[in-house]
Amino acid sequence: MMRIDAYTHFLPTRFYKEVLSTGNHKDIGKRMMGVPSIYDVKVRLKVVDKFKDYAQILSYPMPPLEMMTKDPKQAEEYAKIINDGFAELCAKHPDHFPGWVAQAPMSAPDVGVREAQRAMKMGALGVQIYTNVAGRPLDNPEFDSFWKAMNKSETPIWMHPSRGSSFPDYQTENRSKYEIWWTLGWSYETGAAVARLVFSGIMDKYPKLKIITHHFGGIIPMLEGRLGPGQDQLGARTSDEDLTKVLKRLKKRPLNYFKENFFTDTAAFGGKPATECGLAFYPNEKVVFASDCPFDPEKGTYYTRETLKILDGIDMSKAKRKAIMYGNLERITGKKLVK
Repeated sequence: MMRIDAYTHFLPTRFYKEVLSTGNHKDIGKRMMGVPSIYDVKVRLKVVDKFKDYAQILSYPMPPLEMMTKDPKQAEEYAKIINDGFAELCAKHPDHFPGWVAQAPMSAPDVGVREAQRAMKMGALGVQIYTNVAGRPLDNPEFDSFWKAMNKSETPIWMHPSRGSSFPDYQTENRSKYEIWWTLGWSYETGAAVARLVFSGIMDKYPKLKIITHHFGGIIPMLEGRLGPGQDQLGARTSDEDLTKVLKRLKKRPLNYFKENFFTDTAAFGGKPATECGLAFYPNEKVVFASDCPFDPEKGTYYTRETLKILDGIDMSKAKRKAIMYGNLERITGKKLVK
């Protein structure tokens, strides 16, 4: 059975040489420079070839363009370089890379929409955004035009977590320690972004949004009790505002939004308990196979190998396995990815 890896990362050659390699990047940006298979096409092709009946969907990794420049026009130009590079690369290697995800910079209300529309005409499967825009929440009113456009076009959205070391673990400190900003922070960040989209009413206002959350939705699956019975009591723990009004405004139970209104992927870094938890939480039709290649100790093969090993070891019907491996992604994107 063919397996289409829905969330893998790569840096197009021109962007890597002209932009990323010329900057003085730190933290996650520094990480990008230390993984050859994320910018060297020859190395990446060898990674893909290590697995039978396997292909990858490409997307930009980090750092967010909105963090690289405060100029919306510059961010848009960066996105064009990335997206043009992906289109060219996938056209050249369709068997290895049957599709790509465009980068949609959110620096200004119109920039992300404009580049998303241009990229979709070029053949992109969807667009990628981050869980925050340079620290601003996705439910900020300034981004409403983006949600409106994505809802109207039903363009799939890959949502990637973003948080740096400048986000402290405690209020008394200035920076996060021990890379907790990544290890635990990104998982929380994803859950927080999803929650804000739910409770702000965006998912009700734009019911045709197709959002794919990375890493099985972060911490969401293991917090079913808090998101269920816990959030059924929304407002009981707050004294300075009446949050019971939010429950009355929502069209359905909070937990149901988390389960039903979002898609997710299997990129759990080779963690079997996390994979089992994610599959138990989300309906099968909401899950797509992904490994987060190439960010692993073996520079591209470990996460893919372990993710496939875990999924192959889980008992499920052929129809469900087919849906996760590529069927759901084809349905979400409306594109045939398996010949």
